[in-house]
Amino acid sequence: MDDQADIAEGADFGYQKLDKYNEGSVERIAASFRAILGEIGEDPRREGLLKTPERFAKALQYLTHGHDLDPARILRSAMFREEYQQMVIVRDIEIYSMCEHHVLPFFGKAHVAYIPNGHIVGLSKIARVVDAFARRLQVQERLTTEIRDCIQDTLQPLGVAVVIEAQHLCMIMRGVQKQHSIAATSAFTGEFEHEKTRAEFMRLIG
Repeated sequence: MDDQADIAEGADFGYQKLDKYNEGSVERIAASFRAILGEIGEDPRREGLLKTPERFAKALQYLTHGHDLDPARILRSAMFREEYQQMVIVRDIEIYSMCEHHVLPFFGKAHVAYIPNGHIVGLSKIARVVDAFARRLQVQERLTTEIRDCIQDTLQPLGVAVVIEAQHLCMIMRGVQKQHSIAATSAFTGEFEHEKTRAEFMRLIG
């Protein structure tokens, strides 16, 4: 997407609320989706579908706008010196992402912890980082490690822990159609690679 400064709210801090769209991209995506509607046997000229290609194009831009965000910059915008060295946990962060294999949603919760080493970060920024990586075409495994690595590389803490639990519509709506399956992934660095610390984290996130 172009001209991000014109379509972003809070762009100086690496976080955006997308309420305007790249009109050129909207037109091109809409034209392609209009053709797809015809290929699946729909009539893109009927009343209910007349504006669907444009709506789809805007929705897709929003659902993937994380590609235009800088998660590390989000963290750096609210880093503070503090000599606290105990576990900091932000749990039950809602995630909504799109599986890159079938372009269907997966959604659930992320639990993130870190042990500061001279710097802490505003708690909302951790949720922003999760969202920035989730708003892309993703796989849950990579999403988990990207969150971990961003926090580790930017804050340089004593350790980072990330656990994601999610349901995937590619398993629920198609394929094996298992309605209650949940995928869980985890990634750890530093102190969280020690069994005692990791066990405390897992206990605290329930």
